[in-house]
Amino acid sequence: MTCQNRSDLGLLALRLGTGAVLAAHGAQKLFGWFGGGGIEATAQGMEAMGFRPGRASAVAAGLAEAGGGALLALGLATPAAGAAVVGEMATAASVHAPNGFFNQSGGAEYPVLLGWAAASLAVMGAGRYSLDHVTCYRLDRPWMVPAALAGSSAAAALIICRRARATAAAQDPKDAGTEG
Repeated sequence: MTCQNRSDLGLLALRLGTGAVLAAHGAQKLFGWFGGGGIEATAQGMEAMGFRPGRASAVAAGLAEAGGGALLALGLATPAAGAAVVGEMATAASVHAPNGFFNQSGGAEYPVLLGWAAASLAVMGAGRYSLDHVTCYRLDRPWMVPAALAGSSAAAALIICRRARATAAAQDPKDAGTEG
């Protein structure tokens, strides 16, 4: 087995594992599968965490996870799929960060790891055993990597800032009308 074959098999394994976990989490949010609450419960949870509107936030999070995960597993549009997951996981990590890093205390470890894996796949590409390869990389051009990651990062930063303002306003109602 050549080094290239090993790399392609490693990318396949990483894509399938990461993509399946993400797709399952998205399906929990969107459809209530795998013990998830579905869109209504996710929307309520999003509202409680300061994401408004809750339903739109729940749909966006579910689609980023389910869609991004499925595309990563298939190795299709890998830069865009990875970037969508990176943005969603950055947002999730911002929710968990006040609890520290490690997952056992409710920290950001898990979304950070998923986001890191997705970013790595976006940069490396899906490899030979992928739909990107089959389609001659039509949806995985070199310029797409920085464009997708920059767009996703900007969107995540905006969402995180909006949530921080909403959370601060909820904690101190007298500041609700001020811009920060």
